[in-house]
Amino acid sequence: MFKQLSPAQLDPILSLSLAYREDVRADKVDLGIGVYRNTAGETPIMQAVQKAQQLLLAEQTTKAYVGLAGDEVFNQSMMDLLLKGTSAYSRAAAVQTPGASGALRMLADLMHIAQPDTTVWLTNPSYVNHKPVMEAAGLKVKFYPYFDKATKQVNSQAMLAELAKAGPKDVVLLHGCCHNPTGADITFSDWQAITELANKNGFLPFVDIAYQGFGDGLEKDAAGLQFLADNVEEMIIATSCSKNFGLYRERTGAAIIVSDSLKEAQKAKGRILNLARSTYTMPPDHGAAVVAKILQDEVLTQAWKAELVTMNQRLLNLRTGLVKAIQAAGSNEFDFIEKHKGMFSVTGLSPEQIGRLRDEFAVYAVADGRVNIAGLQEQKIDYLANALVTVSR
Repeated sequence: MFKQLSPAQLDPILSLSLAYREDVRADKVDLGIGVYRNTAGETPIMQAVQKAQQLLLAEQTTKAYVGLAGDEVFNQSMMDLLLKGTSAYSRAAAVQTPGASGALRMLADLMHIAQPDTTVWLTNPSYVNHKPVMEAAGLKVKFYPYFDKATKQVNSQAMLAELAKAGPKDVVLLHGCCHNPTGADITFSDWQAITELANKNGFLPFVDIAYQGFGDGLEKDAAGLQFLADNVEEMIIATSCSKNFGLYRERTGAAIIVSDSLKEAQKAKGRILNLARSTYTMPPDHGAAVVAKILQDEVLTQAWKAELVTMNQRLLNLRTGLVKAIQAAGSNEFDFIEKHKGMFSVTGLSPEQIGRLRDEFAVYAVADGRVNIAGLQEQKIDYLANALVTVSR
């Protein structure tokens, strides 16, 4: 049976981590996989997470199954974090999933059941896993203009002109904040315009928000999503706790359905539970239990928010510091990095130039030019600046 299989293609991001680990050069820099690293180059466990884990260790009395929907306290906490204060809050339902990727797949499968001929519109470019997940669920995929390669910002005019063509059988996937891979975010006025188009033309908005708190802060990062939720009848949301809680390996996410009534949202939730039963059955408990513990405890919540602000401020400082170092090295070609938000920026470097970064400087980045600013350490800023200027000339 298996002899007839062709070799699998290497994942363009995960394969970088393996190559980086095998590189023996002392100055190597890993800007590939999307994880936050501190000044020592480590991905730390947040103090609020450590305290929550200690409480769980003392309090938990069983490791029995939690159910198809996962931790319902966690589910409510995710809706509180994203939707509280909006009209959608009372007509939404959530399901815990194995990370945001699990949420993407469950929601994609739900769309295929509800409307098999659905087309999902993705930003050009988009998160590397968006297209394969949608296609694996049997959905069609179309890309809409988003990133302007010349300005390294969002081309709002082209984006809105193309989205005006989307209709009732279409789903428009939006990045809630900190666009992956580009780092270029739409403005609040763009959110307003997309909301108007959704109501006029009947397409379903789908928001993937995996980096809340890494852009302009927890509240501001959700402002566009909340405006949309306040003003449309239906929408779906995939959210992740990997980055803002540092729970990467715990695979902690949620799928949220907003409908015109709680009854309809619960009906959709029930169908997701049927889908979960035939896929992974139940999501892992630990990460969700940690998040629920933090968000249900005022002291832990405030401690977590303070840590997140510190991490985000450091990320902003890394962007500013890198741009200044590049300017000092004699180039203004990368000034846009300071304007981008979140963990990533698309540099505009070609695959050949990215190859030179790896071969000549041991700097590992994705072939499409994306770099993970959150993976950079302060002591390597000047080294990276020199490498970027050298290969760009």
